[in-house]
Amino acid sequence: MDVLRALTPRGWTLVAVGAAVGVGALLLAERDLLRVAVLVVSLPLASLVLLAVSAPRRVTHTRTLSAARLPVGTECQATVTLSYSDNRWPLPAGPVLVEDRLPPALGASPRFTLGLLRPGEQRTLSYLLAAQVRGRHSIGPLVVGVTDPLGCARLTRTLDPQTPLLVFPRTVDLPAVPLPGTALVDGQRPRPVPTGPEAGTMPRPYRPGDDVRRVHWRSTARRGHLMVRGEEQPYRDRSTLLVDLRAAAHTVLPTASSLEETVALAASIAVHLVDRGHQLRLLGVAAAAASPAHRDAVLDLFALAQPVPEPSLLAEITRLSRSPAEGRGVLVAVVGALTSDEVAALAACAADRTRPRIAVLAPQAAWTDQERDRAAGRLADAGWRVLCPHRLDDLPDLWRSSGEAR
Repeated sequence: MDVLRALTPRGWTLVAVGAAVGVGALLLAERDLLRVAVLVVSLPLASLVLLAVSAPRRVTHTRTLSAARLPVGTECQATVTLSYSDNRWPLPAGPVLVEDRLPPALGASPRFTLGLLRPGEQRTLSYLLAAQVRGRHSIGPLVVGVTDPLGCARLTRTLDPQTPLLVFPRTVDLPAVPLPGTALVDGQRPRPVPTGPEAGTMPRPYRPGDDVRRVHWRSTARRGHLMVRGEEQPYRDRSTLLVDLRAAAHTVLPTASSLEETVALAASIAVHLVDRGHQLRLLGVAAAAASPAHRDAVLDLFALAQPVPEPSLLAEITRLSRSPAEGRGVLVAVVGALTSDEVAALAACAADRTRPRIAVLAPQAAWTDQERDRAAGRLADAGWRVLCPHRLDDLPDLWRSSGEAR
């Protein structure tokens, strides 16, 4: 036990007062006053001995969360169960202090004051946890402090393990407006990529009920029995989403952050496309090692998205221009403040191919309204559908109007 840390301010006060009285008693040769000084100094020391002997040691706990994953701005309930399994006598008096430590992003750590904790007894504590900052957070450890009856000493124990909590950005549901696929180029539609275990239409043996018009006569003559053309596989829709996470392109205000708005806008669009069955490719997100295949994978990826130090977006715009957008797929760019060169590169992106393109300009980015309006006009002239939401909740109406305009 660390004596220096175990004594409370009251204990140190008694030690200091007792020492001062003792020095005065020695100088004045007062034995009675010296006895009082010894008594005062011995009180906190006796409290330390009492805690060392009777304080509970085998204290275990379990922590459960009502939701291990939740969006920004919501709450979940945390429940902590304490159990004391020692066969020793407990401290006869003095409160038990419990603190469940939280990361600063989740607010102040909750504290509870319990009474006497007897052997074999369980206590259940609960509190609401507000998720205000996205990311992966660790709840805990649990700190249990036991004080003596006089409050002169406190014995503190740290209990692991910690409980993970994933906070992902808030998203909005986008309307299922028809987003047309790749338009005709030179009178022909680009060939989409088929999906499924068989990518072609290989002949197969005839089955009762097959249409006779699908008989593959060449394979039938070669095999000696009826063969029909295989079922055509459905084509997969491919989309690409560029997310501008450059720190220099965004602003951080006391009440809002344009980077967080960008993440929320991009997450809403990505979830919408994935829910519609699109094969999605993400650009600009450092954690995107692979294309997310479902809603939870998208939300997990954007929950951990961090600002990137790259000052230029030209390389990602080039990758966007070379990315496929097939079937009903679209090219989407959610960007912050752009330079004139970046606006020109984005305007020329996929200009030689008539692909559906949507540009979302994040609100409160690091540029003026005039610069934003000029960029929006230039992108619109180049064939982009430009959406300029003032907040996340504006995106569904703008997305609907973009689909109707098509």
